[in-house]
Amino acid sequence: MDLDLRKLRYFVAVAEELHYGRAAERLHIAQPVLSRQIRALEEELRVTLFLRDRRGTALTAAGRQLLEDASSLLAGSEALLRRVRSAAEGRRTFTVGFMPGITVTPAVLALTARHPGVDVRLLRTSWDDQAEVLRDGRADVGLVRLPVDQRGLRVRPLFQEPRVVVLPAGHRLAGRESVAIADLAAEHLLQDPDAVPEWRDVAVEMREGNRTGAVPRYQVEEKLELVAAAAGVCVLPLSTARFYTRPDVIPVPIDDIGPTHVCLAWVAARRSPLVRDFVGVAADTLA
Repeated sequence: MDLDLRKLRYFVAVAEELHYGRAAERLHIAQPVLSRQIRALEEELRVTLFLRDRRGTALTAAGRQLLEDASSLLAGSEALLRRVRSAAEGRRTFTVGFMPGITVTPAVLALTARHPGVDVRLLRTSWDDQAEVLRDGRADVGLVRLPVDQRGLRVRPLFQEPRVVVLPAGHRLAGRESVAIADLAAEHLLQDPDAVPEWRDVAVEMREGNRTGAVPRYQVEEKLELVAAAAGVCVLPLSTARFYTRPDVIPVPIDDIGPTHVCLAWVAARRSPLVRDFVGVAADTLA
C-alpha cells in the first residue's frame, strides 16, 4: 500500500492534540471530515490508532509508534519538495543553519570559492529547531550545539567551548573571576533545568518545589533582557555571551561545569556533493 501523507498529517495533528475538535481547528477542516480520514487511515493500515471514551482520546501502541516515525517521514517529504522546486526554478542554493554565537563565515567563503555558481544562504536556528530545519529541508547542513536529536542525522564534532553564567551588572557575583555551580544554587534559571543539569541538581528552587510550570522558550536576546532586569540568570556558551556583549550584563566563567560541544549535522540519507564539500571546508576552517 502507498501511505497517504495528507492522512498522516491529519493523524499527527490528532496525536499531538489528543482532541479531535482542536486538531480539526488546527487543520482548518471540519471535525467529521477529520474523523473519516483517521478511520480511513486505520483501515488502510489495518490497526487501531486511537482509543476514544468518555475520558478523552488516547494513542494505542500502534499510534505511538506511528507518531514516533511520522515526523521524519513528513519532514523528508517537505525537504524533497523544497529541493525539487528549487531545481525547477534553475536555482542552485545551499543553506547553512547555525546557532547564535557560532561564526560560519570562513566555511561559507571557502565553499563559495569552490562553487561560485551556488547561492549560499544562512539560517539562524535555536535549541528547538536546530535538527528540525535539517529534516524538513530548510537547511542543508547545520552547525548545532549538543544535545540534539540525532535520529536520521550524521553528526561530526567540530569543537567545544566553555560555558558562562550571565549575570546582571549589579549582581553579588558579577565581579568574580569565576564561580562554582553551587554559587548559583539560589538563583532563578531562565532556561529549562534539563539544559543545565549541574544547576538542576543543586538548585534551591528545585529542591523546595518553588519552580512551577514550563519555562517559556526564550530567545537569547530575550534572556539577556530578563537578566539585565534582574529577573534571573542564564548559562550560555562563551561565544554566544561574547557575541551579545552589552554593558548591563556580565558573563562569568563557571569552573565546575562541562563545555558545550559544537558539531556539524546533516541528514544521513543525503548524497549531495555540496554537503560533502561544506563538511570538509568547515572541518578545515572552523575546527
